[in-house]
Amino acid sequence: MNTITKCVVLVILCLVVGKMNAQDTIQKSKNQFKIESLDELKKKIEEEEREYLKKEVEAINLRLENGEITQEKADALKKEVAKKRALNIENRIAIIDNKIELLKRNEIGYDNLDDDKGDYFGFSFGGDGESFAGFRIKNRKKFRKYDKRTTSDLVFAAGFNNAIGDGQKIGDEYGFMNSGFVELGWAWKTRVFKNSNALRLKYGFSFQWNKLSPKDDKYFVQDGNVTTLEEFPYELKESEFRVTNLVVPVYFEFGPSKKIEKDDYFRYSTHNKFKIGVGAYAGFNIGTQQKLRYKQDGDRVKEKIKRNYNTSDFVYGLGAYVGYGSMGLYMKYDLNPLFKDQAFDQHNLSMGLRFDLD
Repeated sequence: MNTITKCVVLVILCLVVGKMNAQDTIQKSKNQFKIESLDELKKKIEEEEREYLKKEVEAINLRLENGEITQEKADALKKEVAKKRALNIENRIAIIDNKIELLKRNEIGYDNLDDDKGDYFGFSFGGDGESFAGFRIKNRKKFRKYDKRTTSDLVFAAGFNNAIGDGQKIGDEYGFMNSGFVELGWAWKTRVFKNSNALRLKYGFSFQWNKLSPKDDKYFVQDGNVTTLEEFPYELKESEFRVTNLVVPVYFEFGPSKKIEKDDYFRYSTHNKFKIGVGAYAGFNIGTQQKLRYKQDGDRVKEKIKRNYNTSDFVYGLGAYVGYGSMGLYMKYDLNPLFKDQAFDQHNLSMGLRFDLD
């Protein structure tokens, strides 16, 4: 029993010593990795501060070109930012050098030093409150551009949809309340004039879903190159005809804006401002579908029929909106006929609300 106890104690001591040695080796390895990372970070600090200086000088030159400051003021500002960036490099590198010396002198206890708020990517098995699933990622804040003439936003619109032709009124053939449209897209907005935001060019791409619901139990029938509305043999619970388009809209947007000026940048804001947009769109029909729901011999039947139904392949039209802030009233009208080679042309018309989510 005594021999067994001695053996157990010996094994435990070996394991403890081995673990301590392994931890020491791992710690030294971590410190070395940290030191190498900090050395690389010093190079990044110099590059970063020089890039900041370059951007600041460009902003000063732009203010000089716009007549906002004199040449004397511009030269003084350039000297000031150059001095600031040189001191930043000196101070930040001094902090890194001190961290390196601290790591070299101490094998444990200083392995969680912060990295000068710079970019960092690491891997670990344990969490430290700043990592997720063993990964730690920090992003340096990007330099703000002095004059940003182009912005982008999500566009969403929805409302009523119908189709009209010669001698027809809205709602003659298609239900007004149950015919609708949805538009979803992405748009860029560019200031047209250098020193004014009164006129903007808005452009991008959008998906348009235009739905028509024929009245009086009617549905669309394609016979060769002719598509007509005919009465369905059963009572229709639902008759829906949907055309999906991919278009490129281009609008001229007018309206006041507020100029926000800071030392290193300026922006024009249209938040809580009226705006008017007038333009056009063009694109392609990418899908046509008819959906029917009815009862036949006591059974509920639902049909989805995908055909081209002689709808126009190329779509184009006019659009306009009047809004306040990010919301407005929106209207679009297809100049192309809904169907090709028909006895008379019908054109799609949509009205609703538009949201430009800047």
